[in-house]
Amino acid sequence: MKVIFHERYKEVYAADPAAAAGRLDLMVEELAGAYPFIEPAPATDDDVLLVHSSGHLERVKNRPHTYEIALLAAGGAILASELAMQGEMAFGLIRPPGHHASPDSSWGFCWFNNIAIAVERLRRRGIISKALIIDIDLHYGDGTASIFAGVPEVTYHHVEGISRERFLRDLELTCRGEFDLVAISAGFDRHEADWGRLLKTEDYAAAGKIIGTFARQKCRGRVFAVLEGGYNSDVLGKNARALLQGLEEE
Repeated sequence: MKVIFHERYKEVYAADPAAAAGRLDLMVEELAGAYPFIEPAPATDDDVLLVHSSGHLERVKNRPHTYEIALLAAGGAILASELAMQGEMAFGLIRPPGHHASPDSSWGFCWFNNIAIAVERLRRRGIISKALIIDIDLHYGDGTASIFAGVPEVTYHHVEGISRERFLRDLELTCRGEFDLVAISAGFDRHEADWGRLLKTEDYAAAGKIIGTFARQKCRGRVFAVLEGGYNSDVLGKNARALLQGLEEE
């Protein structure tokens, strides 16, 4: 497992909870002792235009600092996806998040759709044919769903469940079929100490094991995750580490 991270992700690039000062510090500390960190390069405008309109790109460019960090976040997702295709599990510890970014708009602390850019880049280059995007965030990734609504080769699923058991059962039912790659929108705001007030830390380990087992059986182990939501910094790192440990568990 490799963790994709850049110090600039810690910068306050916007006035929202996802960009709050110090928000990633404990998460970095938690994961740095367990996994090697790799620094990404920024995505390019051409990468962004794979899933977003030129108008949306120009609107984000009007916020130069945010634009720079958003390109770097998309670049982190791209690097994670490339490592996955080489058989190396990877987690993009990136900011800002992306799953609420649609082709021509964005909200929910998102600017560019990091996971969609990474998956579509591989697809356009003929590296993959079919991909499964699993979103475990509390909130539905309307941006990701919108981007791939007319693309039958990419399946997007937001895991649902009003209880811990139903969440994991829905995830099990999602992990079926044949794909070249599994990508995880890894939001942790469903935790009992976060906005969702539902999952325990061990549930993220269980979720990781379900996805990791499926990826090894059906996708030659090709799986990567990128950070989406999660706003209690005291538990964010522990939840992410649990997910990664679950992914690796055989």
